[in-house]
Amino acid sequence: MLRENAFGYRSVHSGAVATGPQRRAETFSLTSNPSNICAILVRMADDRMADIFAAVRRGSGNPEAGRFALHTLWNELGPAGDPLQRCVVAHHLAVLQETDAEALIWDQRALAAVFAPGTPLDDGLRCFLPSLYLNLADSHRRVGDFDGARMQLTIARGHLRILANDAYGEMIRSGLDRVDAALEAGSKERIAAE
Repeated sequence: MLRENAFGYRSVHSGAVATGPQRRAETFSLTSNPSNICAILVRMADDRMADIFAAVRRGSGNPEAGRFALHTLWNELGPAGDPLQRCVVAHHLAVLQETDAEALIWDQRALAAVFAPGTPLDDGLRCFLPSLYLNLADSHRRVGDFDGARMQLTIARGHLRILANDAYGEMIRSGLDRVDAALEAGSKERIAAE
């Protein structure tokens, strides 16, 4: 199943839910395209991340079921849970929210997970920063906080150097430009997928 978000990111999901070592192998196989995003994906090759990806896949066909599954994982992880896992769950919960205000709250939680006290900011987490700030900028824009959106865009652009010149990096750079253009137009509407 091909899924695309508003910024043009495409991911392929088979729709089938693998289990045990098969899940880890499926998750790990996502690292086959060389990129600095691989540092993140290698850290994601465990059973908990496989559960998170299964919940995300569920949400692509049934947002309510996806929200329920991700909320359950969020509660299981708790405040002391793995920062990367909490970040990924919150990031995907933001995408599945019914209102822009709820999406903003989950985008803020995703970023807060990265900067949790005692969390070392390694390259894997750093690679998420441009995307997290991009999503925050877009959520601020959609709730009408244009000044907050501009600030988040500026912060996102300050973190772009961590991204490779690959498809993922281009997706984030293009997303920043699209949110910036929507801000210039004074638009609070969702950005249509390209």
